[in-house]
Amino acid sequence: MSNVASLDQATQLGLLPEEYDKICEILGRKPNFTEMSIYSVMWSEHCSYKNSIKWLKTLPREGSKILAAAGEENAGLVDIGDQIACCFKIESHNHPSAIEPYQGAATGVGGINRDIFSMGARPIAQLNSLRFGSIDTDRTKWLMKGVVKGIGNYGNAFGIPTVGGEVYFDDCYEHNILVNAMSVGVMPHGKMVSAGAGEPGNPVFIFGSATGKDGIHGAAFASKDMSEDSVNDLPSVQVGDPFVEKLILETSMEIIETGAVVGMQDMGAAGITCSTSEMSAKTDVGMDIHLDKVPMRQADMKDWELLLSESQERMLVIVKKGMEDKVTTIFDKWDLAYAEIGIVTDTKNVRYYMNGDLCADIPAESLVLGGGAPVYDRTWQTPEYFKEIEKFKLDSLKDITLEEAKEKAIKLAALPNIASKRWVYQQYDSMVGTINESTNKATDAAVVKIKDTNRSLALTVDCNSRYVHSNPDIGTQIAVAEASRNIVCTGGTPTGVTNCLNFGNPYNEEVYYQFKHAIDGMSKACRKFDTPVTGGNVSFYNQNTNGTSVYPTPTIGMVGVIDSPEHITSLAFQNEGDFIILLGESRNDLGCSQYLAKLHDVKYSPAPHFDLDEEYELQQAILKLIKAGIVNSCHDISEGGLFINLLESAMASGLGLDFCIDSKIRMDSYLFGESQSRAVISISPEKLEEVKALLEDIPHMHIGEVKSSGIHVNGELFGDLSEFATPYNTSIEMNLENQMY
Repeated sequence: MSNVASLDQATQLGLLPEEYDKICEILGRKPNFTEMSIYSVMWSEHCSYKNSIKWLKTLPREGSKILAAAGEENAGLVDIGDQIACCFKIESHNHPSAIEPYQGAATGVGGINRDIFSMGARPIAQLNSLRFGSIDTDRTKWLMKGVVKGIGNYGNAFGIPTVGGEVYFDDCYEHNILVNAMSVGVMPHGKMVSAGAGEPGNPVFIFGSATGKDGIHGAAFASKDMSEDSVNDLPSVQVGDPFVEKLILETSMEIIETGAVVGMQDMGAAGITCSTSEMSAKTDVGMDIHLDKVPMRQADMKDWELLLSESQERMLVIVKKGMEDKVTTIFDKWDLAYAEIGIVTDTKNVRYYMNGDLCADIPAESLVLGGGAPVYDRTWQTPEYFKEIEKFKLDSLKDITLEEAKEKAIKLAALPNIASKRWVYQQYDSMVGTINESTNKATDAAVVKIKDTNRSLALTVDCNSRYVHSNPDIGTQIAVAEASRNIVCTGGTPTGVTNCLNFGNPYNEEVYYQFKHAIDGMSKACRKFDTPVTGGNVSFYNQNTNGTSVYPTPTIGMVGVIDSPEHITSLAFQNEGDFIILLGESRNDLGCSQYLAKLHDVKYSPAPHFDLDEEYELQQAILKLIKAGIVNSCHDISEGGLFINLLESAMASGLGLDFCIDSKIRMDSYLFGESQSRAVISISPEKLEEVKALLEDIPHMHIGEVKSSGIHVNGELFGDLSEFATPYNTSIEMNLENQMY
């Protein structure tokens, strides 16, 4: 080995001077350029979590239903009954999508699905959480159209339905969009494939697409601020092929059944480097890898290019020695490129060769998260903008009349953050490949039936970043609580969490305050709801060079189990004459509401009221009512407040309603406030006393009835349903076409 790397080269690759010194200490010599490149990607924020791992370890990661140690495998794994396990994970693909929205989003979908089936689970559903800048700008329209098309085309072609998600718009995401993709799969108990290498002597195979120069240094690219020059990093964006991914899926499922597979891992961030070093370190072994044997689609690739390439649709599989023919026969059957590129050793080092020459020799443990990768304890300070939040006084805002309320309600219904996202989800195939109940019922969480059982999965992604920005601790508690509430309102029992933590630059002390306190809030809420964190992703550096950071966005992906089809509960009103019951306590509270932010241009206000114990008791009561079979519909109250909640239930059924105003509360707060721990149910009139008995100490109020048509307030016609439904259903399309309400 030669070509010694200098400190200057190390810093150009994103390493700190002290990290360069540490590498020299680990190796007992100065690294060469290839070795330095390896450390630069493996010690990048994206791969090592060096600025976050301290706090991530404080999250609750154990529970009775956990089947794989959190963070130890490619995805989380939980027991969902009937000897079936659910495998799930969410990850970001933010920076690539900001540069090339179609491929960035598409490859994000491909990568998260490979994490699922590399463990032996067959993906059955996808979700996503998307954040863009103002929908009025040309850039946002271009990005949104590209991202949605990328997700839709890849998922539809791959054959896995996209069943749910969320889309938000805010100026803070103008230069740093967020694209978070979640995948969910199922498998029998005891069939998990670990990401380990097993015993020395086991052969190492690569299969799937050939390796090219796309995505080189992609992990490092995702570990730095966005700037005007980021477009020059286009080669860091990978290119996906869903049809090859489908072949890889079926091949992976088939080779696992042979019993020949020791371990398997997809090649995402840092490519061959990451998969070989992590699999080696996991089982305390080493590998000898011959890079010239890797199938290439470009001639004369250098050793470091092969090591760092993030070309998509590639898998690394460790095979039991002597059983090579069992897997190669299947590779040939599916007509996939493959090669035996190395062997597991007892050296504990990953050694990479090119044309017989040793080009890198590194202790595997020194490269990986939880091993020798750096761990930092960053300082934080209270954000200066908190002072602006403290200045807000609700009394300074004049209340509205009932006449004014209608105008406000129509405007709210048309807000992009509230309006229907049908323009998005109509581009996704929600039925391909599985039986999906959510296409038949409008529900707070997506519902996917598990074949050959009575059980269904309830799936959701949630985060109101405006709440988190105002109060990172409480806001993140709300994100977990709302995810749980959506599952409960659908008839499910929350089971586990995966997260995608999107923040600005961790070296910014105010950003780090947001991150640390968001983790604190998540820990509290996940413990309360018994939803351990099974894994996830941290995405820092969602910030451009002028210091503008996105709102802290700790996206929560949650899985729940619905034990019986009878428990699946729609948000749609069901019958004319049903009583409408408001659960939970309404307050004079407009904090961080869409009403306050968008209709009154109030940028800083407190997070809405939230009490964790209050929320937990409400959810337990809702689940008890649903399982008693006395709830006809259930819908949680979130963005837009009570009025939007009632409007959505009415639109989903085509029925109307008559509800009363609580005169003890400001009209704007009652109609549009976003105080948490509330939901609305509809019931048959004869069930009222039974409902009251089961609710016990839970605040509740009979606020109205389902009508055949129209929206009535206090018995007077407030408006035809279409007056609110038309802007709600068409706002996104009209904004994208430069037409405004």
